Amino acid sequence: MPHDHHHHLHGHGHNHPHPDHLHSHMRDPDLAAELQVLSAQFIDGFVQAHDKSSYLRLAGVPFERDGAEGRGSLKLVDVQLTTEWQVGTASPGFGTRQLSYLPFPGEMVSERTNMGFLYVSISEKEVLDLRDFLAIKHLPAA
Repeated sequence: MPHDHHHHLHGHGHNHPHPDHLHSHMRDPDLAAELQVLSAQFIDGFVQAHDKSSYLRLAGVPFERDGAEGRGSLKLVDVQLTTEWQVGTASPGFGTRQLSYLPFPGEMVSERTNMGFLYVSISEKEVLDLRDFLAIKHLPAA
């Protein structure tokens, strides 16, 4: 199954996307391609791993993260795999508050799979996107 990732990086791990995150292409094509390969390999390895927790530990995925309540207050409870089919693209229109929308013909529709790490505390919930994790951990700072 292909793992195409056309979204650009989110500077946060929350489920509330910023309006600038609505368009569907990363700004740096080389970064996007490298992230696509890393993500696909990570997801394939996780799916095939007999011991999922050990796989995450070896990859350096934190089982606890800092949250609003303090150091280590968020705990990893779920790993989510999502599959989406990109059927079009939308980007800010020139000189308007409307989006420029381009639906794809059937042969251009692409499948993409992504992973998220769900962290919770008694009062907080956060999803760390695999692409953000990989970009921070493995790619040179921009």
